Amino acid sequence: MKILVIGSGGREHALVWKLAQSPHASRIWCAPANAGIAGERLVSNGSSVESLPIAAEDLPRLAAFAREQRVDLTVVGPDNPLALGIVDLFQGEGLRIWGPNQKAAQFESSKVFSQAFMERHGIPTARAGSFEDVGAARAFTDSLGGRCAVKADGLALGKGVLLCHSVPEAHEAIDEILVKQSFGTAGRKVVIQELLEGVEVSLHALCDGTTARLFPTSQDHKRALDGDQGLNTGGMGTYCPTPFMTEEALAEAGRAILDPWLRGCAAEGIDFRGILYPGVMLTRTGPKVLEFNARFGDPETQVYLTRLENDLVELLEASVEGRLGSVELKWRPGASVCVVLASGGYPGAYAKGRPITGLSEAEGIADVKVFHAGTALRGLDVVTNGGRVLGVTAWGASLAVARDRAYAAADRIAFEGRQLRRDIAVKGLR
Repeated sequence: MKILVIGSGGREHALVWKLAQSPHASRIWCAPANAGIAGERLVSNGSSVESLPIAAEDLPRLAAFAREQRVDLTVVGPDNPLALGIVDLFQGEGLRIWGPNQKAAQFESSKVFSQAFMERHGIPTARAGSFEDVGAARAFTDSLGGRCAVKADGLALGKGVLLCHSVPEAHEAIDEILVKQSFGTAGRKVVIQELLEGVEVSLHALCDGTTARLFPTSQDHKRALDGDQGLNTGGMGTYCPTPFMTEEALAEAGRAILDPWLRGCAAEGIDFRGILYPGVMLTRTGPKVLEFNARFGDPETQVYLTRLENDLVELLEASVEGRLGSVELKWRPGASVCVVLASGGYPGAYAKGRPITGLSEAEGIADVKVFHAGTALRGLDVVTNGGRVLGVTAWGASLAVARDRAYAAADRIAFEGRQLRRDIAVKGLR
């Protein structure tokens, strides 16, 4: 089976790594890939994964390649191609592709749409309002005492959420998005939510249009610095599972969130086939959805796929073909932890091209996999090529074992300006 994976981050490296383990995979390409993806080999025949110099947003070239090579399945990693309608384009040309179509991808590409959908269908969420007018937005934040989350409506690389604890902070956040347009066209509208209190977890569910199969819980670490300080990022590390929800509580959250979501999709003619990723706050009055994403989280993918025992090709095929009702997800016992190594200055300005050392030493530790995100090859050297550079992932019989292993591996890797959080999974150990 010939497979094309679209994307170049840690999420896509994890997807390629897991897909390459399937006996069904005979050839895998990744566009545009990274230095680590290019080093993966297929279990079935030992061939290398091939990198393609095609951007993830270059939909016509990707479709042309899939046609010419008679690709059996295309797997979409990032949010942008989904929002641009890559699934609709491929399906229109008779090409098999995994991921939500453009209408379904609105759950992530428009927070205004998503918030209104939750309110229409009784999905537990925060009190919120959607605004284009600065004055109306400010009046709503004033009614919340300034304690709110101000969110750009569109896609902003996971950074379009500003958390506020006072009226002046809230007004500044509104100006940042609506007036200064710091997030470009993504900030033409804002959603403002009351600030919920509790523990935040990431839920993931694999969907096939009528069935949703819930994953174990995970917890991301969005802020750049220890203690959840600093600016929002795309994610500085994660772990799975969390101790905050029992199996019973997770099933109950699934019923409270996914059941009305599925009914709402059916009522509104939304055929969602892919990953639904709700960010959820566990409040005193129960779980409430902060927002929906329409793809795997990154770095959550790294901890999920190092625990998943199913053949990923078979799971994605079942999702595309509407057969998830007969599929059971199987997970490796224990825990998995991912520690992100980022470029100095991230999520602000950062340098590229810094040589990376210690990769083979890190992966020499048992039960460790280093997933590449912002890397490139310069001759024979692996160099930095993005904000989040690597996702150092380890698994073990317990969260403590997995965490110690991940940090031991991370400390063997060096590059100029390297930054990381030292408190990944600490909340879980408490």
